Amino acid sequence: MGRFEDKVAVVTGAGAGIGKACALAIAREGGRVVVADIDGSAAIACTAQIASKADRALASATDIADAHAVAALFETAERHFGGVDLLVNNASAMHLTPRDRAILDLDLAVWDQTLATNLRGTLLCCRQAIPRMIARGGGAIVNMSSCQGLSGDTAQTSYAASKAAMNMLSASLATQYGHAQIRCNAVAPGLIMTDRLRAKLDECTQRHLRRHQLLPRVGRPDDVAALVAFLLSDDAAFITGQVVCIDGGMLAHVPTYADGGNSRAAQPSGETAEADASPRC
Repeated sequence: MGRFEDKVAVVTGAGAGIGKACALAIAREGGRVVVADIDGSAAIACTAQIASKADRALASATDIADAHAVAALFETAERHFGGVDLLVNNASAMHLTPRDRAILDLDLAVWDQTLATNLRGTLLCCRQAIPRMIARGGGAIVNMSSCQGLSGDTAQTSYAASKAAMNMLSASLATQYGHAQIRCNAVAPGLIMTDRLRAKLDECTQRHLRRHQLLPRVGRPDDVAALVAFLLSDDAAFITGQVVCIDGGMLAHVPTYADGGNSRAAQPSGETAEADASPRC
């Protein structure tokens, strides 16, 4: 038997990328999954991959920024599968990130829309899931944060703020409902190469980001899904209120790491050292 036999999971933003990988991972271990995504056709395509049995997955076209749509999502999950045990809050307003700039250049509409989806939408899903989990004796929630919620950047102000707030929302939820056997953790991915991100990042930017990782490859959606599945499972039964980074070590080192750190021995010599000290993409 898999770790999620007889469990019902709602996964938002599950039409592609990390959310889809999470939905597939839960289903592989026996869970029944409600695949929610603002793109209904993507949600349907994901459910088609989950299992040959029609009762193992359900697609839902849902905008989590809409309170009525979120209520309908969880009502449908309860009606179709009998309740909710697991929740993965992965949906995020990624389409806004190209317009998410530094504070003085930021369009307030981008700020409002980003927080409406990333933060308020996550809260709405939690508020719908918690009573249903209590009715079933407990449950587990994973909120998809980001390394950008843990460190500053030159842009993506709204996104970073929403993810930092999500970390505290996760700690608050864990504190307030732990007595009801509900666990909540946040996962903070670094450079995870989804199809969407690959299309958005040019090779120069990808090389720059990879220089700051400690591991010699970029992350994959399945890497994050494996961590999420662990945190949702009974294997993590005593873990709650945590923010777990999965970033290939991007936030684990001193800022000078990519330029040789602080050790003279680590620095190349001669002309190579001078070349390496210059800005690189």
